[in-house]
Amino acid sequence: MMSLKVISRLLDYPSEELWQHRDELITALEQADELPFTRVVQLMMFVREYLNDDLLDMQAQYCELFDRGRATSLLLFEHVHGESRDRGQAMVDLMAQYQQQGLQIDCRELPDHLPIYLEYLTALAPNQTREGLNDIAPILALLGERLKQRQSRFGMLFDLLLELSDTAIETSQLSDKVASEARDDTPEALDAVWEEEQVKFFADEKTCGSEVSAHQQRFANAVVPQYLNLDAGYNAGVQK
Repeated sequence: MMSLKVISRLLDYPSEELWQHRDELITALEQADELPFTRVVQLMMFVREYLNDDLLDMQAQYCELFDRGRATSLLLFEHVHGESRDRGQAMVDLMAQYQQQGLQIDCRELPDHLPIYLEYLTALAPNQTREGLNDIAPILALLGERLKQRQSRFGMLFDLLLELSDTAIETSQLSDKVASEARDDTPEALDAVWEEEQVKFFADEKTCGSEVSAHQQRFANAVVPQYLNLDAGYNAGVQK
């Protein structure tokens, strides 16, 4: 699916290579037939407008949008497993799926980074691609609504992903749900997370052992998002 491949590029961290290949993206979309013509035109307009903006400004906006808080994280398992131990095994299983297709990650992103997962789906048969999108449709719907309520242009891309998935998911109740959520990307919210997760290096003898143990357990399977991947080229992500 060419439109899916283009969307995966657009959801990745803005790079100079992407800006240089803007015309190629438009040319590729002229051959895409997975979406209705009007939707393809919308995607072309997105490409023209987005890649016509200043690259450095878009990099800053991308980090503000996807790298602050967890609500709009593009790490899929963040929305499924959080910091639980299940997340580590889910990563291993997903890597095994990639390897079965002869694919390997050639950048520093985690395997559940949405652009990488979307690129993996483009290597599958069309029915398998739709199934793969359907598997994450609830996450796509939630992310899309959160982005719309933050007045982000990226919200439209998630509408297209849901359309490509041919999902039957009901999204009518999401607007009120998301509107009632507390934002987790404000300075106050980020400070609260920092205070919660900080390590108390200096503790008395009675509490030191228990506190270190709790910290180790909490972060035993934690992962560090690598959004600012400047080494990955235009074709980086997964390679065959």
